[in-house]
Amino acid sequence: MSVSRRLILKSAGALPLLAGPFGVSAFAQTAPAAPAPAPAEMPPILFVHGNGDHAALWITTMWRMESNGMPRDRMFAINFTNPLARTDDKVEQADRSSTEDQRRELGEAIKELKRRTGASRIALVGNSRGGNPIRSYIKNGGGADVSHAVLCGVPNHGVYDWDEGLGGEFNGRGPFLRGLNEGENEVTPGTAFLTLRSDGLDKYAQADGRFVGKPGTPTGVTAEGPALKGATNLVLGAVDHRETAFHPRAFREIYKFIAGREPSRIEIVPEAAVTLSGLVTATPGGVQTNRPVSGASVDVYRVSADTGERIGGPIHSSQAGEDGRWGPAKVEPSWYLEIVLTSAGSTTTHFYRSPFPRSSDIVHLRAARPLGPADAGAGAVVLMSRPRGYFGLPRDIVLIDGKQPTDVKPDVPTDSVTTLRLPAAEAGRPVVAVFNQERIVARAWPASENRIAVAELTY
Repeated sequence: MSVSRRLILKSAGALPLLAGPFGVSAFAQTAPAAPAPAPAEMPPILFVHGNGDHAALWITTMWRMESNGMPRDRMFAINFTNPLARTDDKVEQADRSSTEDQRRELGEAIKELKRRTGASRIALVGNSRGGNPIRSYIKNGGGADVSHAVLCGVPNHGVYDWDEGLGGEFNGRGPFLRGLNEGENEVTPGTAFLTLRSDGLDKYAQADGRFVGKPGTPTGVTAEGPALKGATNLVLGAVDHRETAFHPRAFREIYKFIAGREPSRIEIVPEAAVTLSGLVTATPGGVQTNRPVSGASVDVYRVSADTGERIGGPIHSSQAGEDGRWGPAKVEPSWYLEIVLTSAGSTTTHFYRSPFPRSSDIVHLRAARPLGPADAGAGAVVLMSRPRGYFGLPRDIVLIDGKQPTDVKPDVPTDSVTTLRLPAAEAGRPVVAVFNQERIVARAWPASENRIAVAELTY
């Protein structure tokens, strides 16, 4: 990449398009113009999540695509059944998946999206581990199905490059990644490849092994690990591992690469009426899966933006079906929400959310972690969660209950959840969670009732 191109991308935070609420113009405050028409040649897009994640992380990306004219029915975000990787790719492990499991599931999703849209080729966009099945599918004969492959923060050369643990999917010296990277050209001809990476803040592209449990041990990997020979390789600047996919800067490059032109807007255009639905998924033994949970109750309340208190009774109540789906709930694009998930054997979880400017059918719900020994004696437990990025100190403003959390490590962003524990006398009071310009007020529910509140950030 030329020096000038690199500097332009590293300074992208200064672009006028990125100014506004939540660090970006998240959604217009007045009635906006209609979404721009998408280019006629825009292929359908399949979004592929990372290790332990699910489709819901792509909500804001899909909203931005829709705001630029991409029809909702020409996009799909996959949920891998077991999204966590095995310790050893060739050894079966409960509730975890192999590289072959993921390649097979991705292939099925590609086939279904092509059938549904009638398209001969589609674009694939993956974050983190999600890039591995994309590359494997294309390299092993699927290139005719894929016009574009965008790899965001993908550890293409491993999280580490060691002689030990060669069976690990993320070992750059192991057979899986060696097979993908063999030869002078590390991409498959016939598919256009783009990689997006951080300029040093990706915790899985670090020269020191502290983020894989071996501080002081060289990983053999650098910040350039996600780049591929033969691809278009772009540096986004001071973004973290997840922001390489979900930040507005990433959206701009994803859209431009697939559409062949700049997006008309970065902000999300609100809809007049919003409908929400999604899946309730399981965490057996604390392991994150996307297997559906049937029979779980989902109740949605409108709440005060200032106090988190409920405004009236539930605006939606339903039970997840056999397929785990809940909804649809009809809300206004200006409403702050509390979504209560009640499922047998799980912590009752109260999710507090900023307004949803647009509809989504991937508002997926997983019960919060069980209350554990660290919570003993706490009268209430409140989590502040950022699924689409990490808390970067001192890069970001991160406040919970008026204080910067002590359990968020500074320097390279590594933490996406912070925990506040309150005495029993303070159960029921409001707790303010602030991340840059997104502000959510949650209520502290009694831990004695096996309840946890989660202030879940959208941006």
